Amino acid sequence: MRHDQSSAEVVTGRIRWERSISEHTPAIDARGLTKRFGGRLAVDRVDLQVPVGGVHAVLGSNGAGKTTMVRMLATLMRPDAGSARILGRDLRTQAGAVRRLIGVTGQYASVDEDLTATENLVIFGRLVGSPTRTARRRASELLEEFGLTESAARPVGQFSGGMRRRLDLAASLITRPQLIFLDEPTTGLDPRTRLQLWDTVRRLVAEGSTVLLTTQYLEEADQLASRISVMDHGRVVAEGTTDELKSRVGQKYVKVSLIDGRHCGRARELCASYAGGKPVGSETDREIAVPMPDVDRLPELLITLREQGIAVEAVNVQRPTLDEVFMAMTGSARREEVA
Repeated sequence: MRHDQSSAEVVTGRIRWERSISEHTPAIDARGLTKRFGGRLAVDRVDLQVPVGGVHAVLGSNGAGKTTMVRMLATLMRPDAGSARILGRDLRTQAGAVRRLIGVTGQYASVDEDLTATENLVIFGRLVGSPTRTARRRASELLEEFGLTESAARPVGQFSGGMRRRLDLAASLITRPQLIFLDEPTTGLDPRTRLQLWDTVRRLVAEGSTVLLTTQYLEEADQLASRISVMDHGRVVAEGTTDELKSRVGQKYVKVSLIDGRHCGRARELCASYAGGKPVGSETDREIAVPMPDVDRLPELLITLREQGIAVEAVNVQRPTLDEVFMAMTGSARREEVA
């Protein structure tokens, strides 16, 4: 018992020490990261800087290079060129130190289907150096956190897809890692399970972890990420916050819904005088979409419409969606890929 407690204290002390020295260090600092498979350039001189804290999403379609990049950053694959530091540790020369600081959840569950959920987590705990008693205690904590306690003694082969993904994520958190790589973690999950996993990601960030999330789901990146990198054909083609990316694609516009469509013609003329472009809509419509870079002028437009006896049912200020951002930045390349 004394030996088990002492070992646990050593592990905990090591984690605290490593957290303290990495406090002001970027989570990821990659420069010119490159990987080839035969004649195909999978990752093409990628630069990626991720600060500590929050969720950084890497958005891209299949074949964009997301998974290859993550495998290199997680020490699972050696880059052909370039360099990277993970929480201050060099990816090439300090791979062991990097592995002690990270957790990785891939696209497919890495747990053993013939073992129970508890047995899987205990094995992962033992592999990272925890004594058996400590590994069992940590496994119990994670099973409760991920809502798997009632299924702890069942073989994983009997689990649903969502349960396997939750167990896989739990396995990557055995050591409470500072940096977590989630490679398309919600692929194939039903909407309810996807939302549950989103809540888990938010909780991890609130507890101090940094998350690098790769995804094909635009809504997922929009909901979770503080910053987004868009990858296409092995390159990062854009990076920024959601608002910054949306502002590159198009300006704000206002959608005005009228109570009586017979006033649409006159309303279009008035909207045009306030808009940054030609209003969209026909005289038989009750809705008019108006490009309006300066939304501060919206109150003036509404007052003018009211003075002209044009009743407005609803007004919405909208920006380009992340779907529009993604298609604008990767659309031509994807069309070539389809062809």
